[in-house]
Amino acid sequence: MTSPLQPILESSCARATSAAEMRYRINRPIAERKGVRVIALDDGARAIIEWLSPQPRGHTRFLSVAELEADAGERGSVSLRDTDGTVSSLTDELAEADVVVIVATTDADAAATSIIGAASTLRAIMTAAVVVGEGAAASQTVAVLRPHARSLVVSVHEEDVSDLLTALRA
Repeated sequence: MTSPLQPILESSCARATSAAEMRYRINRPIAERKGVRVIALDDGARAIIEWLSPQPRGHTRFLSVAELEADAGERGSVSLRDTDGTVSSLTDELAEADVVVIVATTDADAAATSIIGAASTLRAIMTAAVVVGEGAAASQTVAVLRPHARSLVVSVHEEDVSDLLTALRA
């Protein structure tokens, strides 16, 4: 005996992205937002943020790891370089941030990741990460970033970094 076919119902996620539901989206900047810090961990990620930085993004700063002075564990300091070459400390950048987005390709620095993640956690700053790459090298980068990111996106498309920033209203 066969049962009658049941129609497949549209999921709430699909309905939420429909044109009819778009009118309920909030598109204005988040009030009281301190800022978003997008930090590249490696040369591939640096190229991605340099591509993204000319786009208007409000209180977003695009940075890359300039110098690392790591002690054992999660202690140490990180100097960050802006896309215009200005060097600042991680501590100074996090003082004016409420979101940190870490970008890596397949060459993430575990020590820098640990220091950035611990400093963000200490300050209760939400941390997201994007790994752009595929295969075993991307898996190793994911393993490095996973303990330090509340949200982790793995993609082969550089454009997904821009999409994440848009979703965060950065």
